[in-house]
Amino acid sequence: MTLFTLLVLAAIPLLGVVWIAIYGSLTTVDGLFMSLILLAMSGILGATALFELKRPKSAASFGARTVTGGMVQSGRVQDVVFYEAHVGEPNKSIVTLSSDGKSSQTLVVEGDARNALPVGQKVQITLRKQHGQNVLADVIYS
Repeated sequence: MTLFTLLVLAAIPLLGVVWIAIYGSLTTVDGLFMSLILLAMSGILGATALFELKRPKSAASFGARTVTGGMVQSGRVQDVVFYEAHVGEPNKSIVTLSSDGKSSQTLVVEGDARNALPVGQKVQITLRKQHGQNVLADVIYS
């Protein structure tokens, strides 16, 4: 749906350039600069659509699925980095999972997950949302 929206939005400025060319004001300074602005807008939206097309679908490639307890992610733990937050804010761990060795996925988990997720271990993680943050609900080691 995003790709379709980007393509439609990229086509609208091109219609403006065609309109400027039909009504003969393309050779004026105003028409020239308006055409350049419209072409730049169309190029940016078209490039974004192209990048969206080539972007890997991480949730599908990692076998993410939603269960009643939360979202389940699986893969091999590449790295766990712990960040202490300011007073009054929750601490966070940034977990990097890999599914096939070359593609990886980053998850942000509330709290210290260094002991629960050892590096190099293949895991299946169940996350649940609590106050807008991902909380580690269950870990299955395989």
